[in-house]
Amino acid sequence: MVQEKGKYTVITGASSGIGRETTKAFARRGKNLVIVARRMDNLKMLKKEILDEYQDLDIVIRSTDLSVPENAYQFYEELKDYGIETWVNNAGFGNYSSVADQDLKKIETMLHLNIEALTILSSLFVRNYKDAEGTQLINVSSCGGYTIVPTAVAYCAAKFYVSTFTEGLAWELKEAGAKMKAKVLAPAATKTEFGMVANNVSEYDYDKSFGTYHTSKEMAGFLLKLYDSEKVVGLVDRESFSFRLSDPLFPYAGNSAHNQQRM
Repeated sequence: MVQEKGKYTVITGASSGIGRETTKAFARRGKNLVIVARRMDNLKMLKKEILDEYQDLDIVIRSTDLSVPENAYQFYEELKDYGIETWVNNAGFGNYSSVADQDLKKIETMLHLNIEALTILSSLFVRNYKDAEGTQLINVSSCGGYTIVPTAVAYCAAKFYVSTFTEGLAWELKEAGAKMKAKVLAPAATKTEFGMVANNVSEYDYDKSFGTYHTSKEMAGFLLKLYDSEKVVGLVDRESFSFRLSDPLFPYAGNSAHNQQRM
């Protein structure tokens, strides 16, 4: 790809929550940023907040709904003149409901965003940058991408996809000798807008609902620990809320004699 405008970190879902705090965390490290979300007003406020403190950074904002697949392709195409060193797929939302009672239109949108957009953007980034020195892809999953949580079956299934896709990609890149690293962050309960959206309510009390949780700023700190490490997974234990870095957790049949033979 053409790299005319220096190196950038791309963060999706940057208008609030973990994405917002991750944006500020990378800004503190002197990184130019491309931030995308649906709410332009929030992005503008975030850009102003960063530039008030770090005037030398370039902050590019894009307002788009990535749950529409065509928008994911268009967003990536708009970045063809930017050299990207890190891509954080953070955009996503959850749903609490039994499978029998869940709102299928909401689930459809959730799957488009949490799975389809993430896969499109990850694949395009890997295609163009896998051999670029120092590049990283960080996909935000959930501890629900490693444990099935009651009343969140569809959400967990979507996050299991994110976890297995990213872990599998990490193996693929390693075996190919690529320079890019693929990593997965798996938060537990985090005080964001997640609770309101997942429960379809206008107010949500994390103290009453969970008692124990992390803040978005804490999760952004964990993401940077993952970024700085050589590990693939950054996982929050949903019982102890401790954070640990690890190698891939899912079984990988890389050396199986029963794999399809390459033609």
